[in-house]
Amino acid sequence: MGTGTGIGRVRGLGSAKHGAHHWLAQRYSAVGNLLLVLWLIFSLLSLPGLDYESVVNWIHNPLVAVPLMLMVVSIFMHLRLGMQVMLEDYVHDKGLAFLSMLLLNFYAFGGAAAGVFAIAKIAFIGIVK
Repeated sequence: MGTGTGIGRVRGLGSAKHGAHHWLAQRYSAVGNLLLVLWLIFSLLSLPGLDYESVVNWIHNPLVAVPLMLMVVSIFMHLRLGMQVMLEDYVHDKGLAFLSMLLLNFYAFGGAAAGVFAIAKIAFIGIVK
C-alpha cells in the first residue's frame, strides 16, 4: 500500500459502511411520508366540512393527533436526511460544513418540535388551559 497518493492510502480499506444505512433511512421515511400524507388527504376529504371547528374537533381525536405528529416528525427527518446528503456533497469548507449541519439540525429538530407542540396544543385545548 503506497503512502504517496490519496488512492494509495485508501486502497483495500473498503467502504465506510454508512452509506447504505443513510440511503435506506431516507427511503423508509419517504414511504412513511407517502402513507401518512395519503392518510391525511383521505381523512380531510372524509370530513363534512373544512371549517375551523370541524378540523379542530377532528384533531381532538387521539387516532388523528398521533398520526399527524408522526407525519410532522417523519417529514422533518426526511428533510434532514436529504439536506445532509446535499451539504456533504457540495459544501467543502470544513467550518462552513460544520455550521451548515448545525443549523440544519436546529431547523429540523426545532421545526418538528414546533409542529408536534402545535398539534398537541390543538388536540388538548379542551383539557389544558
